Amino acid sequence: MRASPLISGFDAVLADLDGVVYAGPAAIPGAVEALNKLADVNVKLAYVTNNASRTPAKIAAHLRELGAPADDDQVVSSAQAGAALLAQKLPQGSKVLVTGSTALAQEVQALGMAVVDGAADAPDAVIQGFDPELGWRDLAEATFAIKGGALWIATNTDMTIPQDRGIAPGNGTLVAAVRTAVGHDPLVAGKPEAPLFHTAASRLGAKAPLVVGDRLDTDILGGNNAGMATALVLTGVDSAEAALRSCTAQRPTFIIDSMAQLFTAYPDVTFDGGTVTCGAAAARTTTDSTGEQTVHIAGNPEDSDSWRAACAAWWAAVPDTDQATAPGLVWHTELP
Repeated sequence: MRASPLISGFDAVLADLDGVVYAGPAAIPGAVEALNKLADVNVKLAYVTNNASRTPAKIAAHLRELGAPADDDQVVSSAQAGAALLAQKLPQGSKVLVTGSTALAQEVQALGMAVVDGAADAPDAVIQGFDPELGWRDLAEATFAIKGGALWIATNTDMTIPQDRGIAPGNGTLVAAVRTAVGHDPLVAGKPEAPLFHTAASRLGAKAPLVVGDRLDTDILGGNNAGMATALVLTGVDSAEAALRSCTAQRPTFIIDSMAQLFTAYPDVTFDGGTVTCGAAAARTTTDSTGEQTVHIAGNPEDSDSWRAACAAWWAAVPDTDQATAPGLVWHTELP
């Protein structure tokens, strides 16, 4: 095991919010304390969020209410990224239908675009972001405008969003409804695209940032796309087993149980022939005569070291895949 804490190898943390810092209005246990400790070890902090329903200032205020360190400019949102993408594609004064929150509309207006009420106003673009108040009429109006030739941008395509009562539909589900009606995909501004992460790192002047997120398809994929180290934290949407089965582009550098583990030594993962060990756990991948592949794991399914070993063994066996994988999993007290 490395003697130094995991965080010692990095100069900044780029943290997701939903499922990492909070779920709904409440902080995830231990997250705020971990975020406050970053300053003690001279590690900078930014929040990178796909939630476009609130302004960065309101998000920062909420974080401060929870006790987390947060200046307004530490929050980098997909609403900002979406508005910036609009500005790249269209001149100032262009008409934009905002299918989303007031916060998203403010970002669009701040870049010199004219926000219009509906498809009848012949918008040049539709920008779609999450707002829990969106309904069928809003999605229909967006569809009419896009079918009429408007450019379509989505702030993000997260299919789910963690709430205090559990996992709820996210912006991606609403984008999917419009996609079904218009027959093509939108341009996507936020995660998993790399610019959001580069913007956050640039604001901090960070050279070696660590992306911390709970979603493989946005946080981890986005951090990987940006060429940054990534840590999947198991307090939100995705599990360690989901990481094991993920395609290559969505595989995290680290798997941690909570933000507190940023300040502990990350266990070494070692290879001895075909056997991988991590802590007291071990794993090996086998292939039978029919070609069926199985990951054998000696350990406890509740222990993340078991999953770290299993991931390393499986990823070594299948190093390059653009599809999710489905190996068999067999648990043992000792490897056969």
